[in-house]
Amino acid sequence: MHRVVPLKVLYFGTPVVLISSRNEDGSANLAPMSSAWWLGQTCVLGLAETSQTAANLHREGECVLNLPSSSLVDAVDEIALLTARQDVPPHKVERGYTYSRTKFAAAGLTEQPADLVSPPRARECPIQLEASLVEAHRLSDGLTAFQVSVVRTHVAEELLIPGTDHVDPIGWDPLLMKFCEFFGGAENLRPSRLAVGWRMPHAQPAA
Repeated sequence: MHRVVPLKVLYFGTPVVLISSRNEDGSANLAPMSSAWWLGQTCVLGLAETSQTAANLHREGECVLNLPSSSLVDAVDEIALLTARQDVPPHKVERGYTYSRTKFAAAGLTEQPADLVSPPRARECPIQLEASLVEAHRLSDGLTAFQVSVVRTHVAEELLIPGTDHVDPIGWDPLLMKFCEFFGGAENLRPSRLAVGWRMPHAQPAA
């Protein structure tokens, strides 16, 4: 039996993304979020218009999408309630947010230069996607969907299937968010017909 319930959030399980961008003073901002989805080389990011990251994307038009593994959960949680907006919005004050313009340091992560965009990559994140803004779509309730194009992808060598340019889906253990809680733990449940149809290589487990 199902029951009709007014869910507070619809975070059924999405990867955490650390978005790095440039503040107006040139400092690097790093913001955790999980309202992101990809199609081809396009990514759509759902952000509140009151966020510093939204302001930075509107002004600078570029960012880096750093994808943390589950092992980086402590680093992500350290900056979960930090904002680079000096005038912290009232609704964020109520939730415990405080101001910081040194979020890389607060997370214990290292700024690493990007190749094609100004914001830095987060060195410790195994996957880093440099991206440029294509369009911003205003939604209801003060939210905006930012459409970005991925212009360069960096993947840690240990995640690549030897001899290919493909990520090992078993070796990649992304940090996930479900209903505001962190989850991780890669487990291959069964072979995928879709992977066969797309001719996706699959690293075999060690004997």
